[in-house]
Amino acid sequence: MEIRQRLTDDLKEAMKAKETARVNTLRMVRAAVLNKEKSGQGIPDDAAVIAIIRSQIKQRRDSAEAFRGGDREDAALKEEQEITILETYLPQALSDEEIETLIDAALNELGATTMKQMGQVMGLLKKRTDGRAEMGKLSALVKQRLSAL
Repeated sequence: MEIRQRLTDDLKEAMKAKETARVNTLRMVRAAVLNKEKSGQGIPDDAAVIAIIRSQIKQRRDSAEAFRGGDREDAALKEEQEITILETYLPQALSDEEIETLIDAALNELGATTMKQMGQVMGLLKKRTDGRAEMGKLSALVKQRLSAL
């Protein structure tokens, strides 16, 4: 099932079950997806919807951090609850072992040995992870590995 359709179906279920937090979170995501549609780029595919969800998660993480800095723990917890809801729509994340294997394969395939080649390695890994790994974590691991060579 398409993620867009799943969002719609889950929103209907949440409304029937009167799950306010879930309803509000799903409405915001659906609004972001609809804005993308109306921007003239056509109906977003699953990859585009996943990118929107990741963006929403990043916004909420930033908000939670800001709320904590402002001593508003209640608002930070609300943001984290929304993150938990949104993460259910993301593909299964790669394990640390799978990430290590992909990094090794990319370094060997490209013959990368210096930090100057990090961009090439990251480009290849971005395609191969297909959104199933956090790019910041991936970047740190590649940087660590290239520094050790």
